[in-house]
Amino acid sequence: MNLAVVGTGYVGLVAGTCFAESGNDVTCVDIDERKISMLKKGTVPIYEPGLEEMVRRNAAEQRLSFTTDLDGAVKKSSVIFIAVGTPQGPNGDANLDHVRATAMGIAKAMDSFRIIVTKSTVPVGTADRIRQWITEETSHPFAVISNPEFLKEGAAVEDFMKPDRVVLGGDNSEALEAVKELYEPFVRTGNPILVMDSRSAEMSKYAANAMLATKISFINEISRLCETKGADVGEVRRAIALDRRIGPHFIFPGVGYGGSCFPKDIRAMISMGGDEAEMVLLKAVEQVNQRQKGILVEKVNRHFGADLSGLTFAVWGLAFKPRTDDMRDAPSITVIEALLEAGAKVHAFDPEATNEAKKIFGERIQYASRNYEALPGAAALLVLTEWNEFRRPDFLRIKQLLKQPVIFDGRELYVPLDIRKLGFQYY
Repeated sequence: MNLAVVGTGYVGLVAGTCFAESGNDVTCVDIDERKISMLKKGTVPIYEPGLEEMVRRNAAEQRLSFTTDLDGAVKKSSVIFIAVGTPQGPNGDANLDHVRATAMGIAKAMDSFRIIVTKSTVPVGTADRIRQWITEETSHPFAVISNPEFLKEGAAVEDFMKPDRVVLGGDNSEALEAVKELYEPFVRTGNPILVMDSRSAEMSKYAANAMLATKISFINEISRLCETKGADVGEVRRAIALDRRIGPHFIFPGVGYGGSCFPKDIRAMISMGGDEAEMVLLKAVEQVNQRQKGILVEKVNRHFGADLSGLTFAVWGLAFKPRTDDMRDAPSITVIEALLEAGAKVHAFDPEATNEAKKIFGERIQYASRNYEALPGAAALLVLTEWNEFRRPDFLRIKQLLKQPVIFDGRELYVPLDIRKLGFQYY
């Protein structure tokens, strides 16, 4: 099948590449000429394990191509996926300017029946708006299908190739069957393709992310309570994780969630609810998360004082999670900005996110090329991202390189008793 995917961010590039991997001819479209030029050369502008190799292979086999020509891509495709960004608006709502512009561009290029599939995360009711926008621009027949994505950054290719479920929303049976056919190769193990109305499909994406974000804020709230009462949140987590109604996932305490989805989607749901259906719980989830991002700095201040002038801090981890270079809403930004504001210097390392960090901090912090290079002369080490290479470091080496043997562990990677036996002050 000939497909077009508009938008080459995480969602669009992964979707387009995986559809090509299953034998479709896919044209990926973007208005960013620099990004398209990179992709044509086989360079992927984001870090996602396994993606660059797959892009190069499918491009070499001429199933995957890249262009800025939306009109040409629409004319040769029977199904067009909208995967453009929906950035947060001033009131927390999702900005649909890119979606609207894409829908109208598709409408102007159409010359016969087309299936338009929305993969962007959009507010409930957006499919109806897309139908209206396209109808205003063309008399050609079309169908709109809602198809939310459920990809995890750092495992996006695997999630697409082996989805837990595929959600499709719409009322055109012919179009739904065509899109179901596209997904059949990915659900051969029996995982379901769920068909529903478009509004329910749109809501399913927000509801899933809201549930996961709620679990994170819940365990972070429990962590604070454990600390005040002398309980070990690690042991508490183990105990509740064995309850099948709760499970072990997304209940690791830390410095809060970040990234392109959870913060934006929670705020969008709060905005969607408004006064009519006030999202009381999600407002609390957001409040807990914002507070949690500053918890490590509070501990630094209690140990060293409010004025950190003359002190250098080593930071391990800048990305909001491991296996990605994404720093959107990353807790590291809140922590580092607070350290700098208090007069400290920061020497940071991340396996993949250094270039993204430079866009945010510029020359205000130093960047190490290896994790141990961030340590010499530092007053303490702050661990902000749970990269695997940080889980079993050489603690004696860390102790020798630091000015003082102090660790602030923002991801609960280490066993407190073991670290303290080595002579560290451990938070």
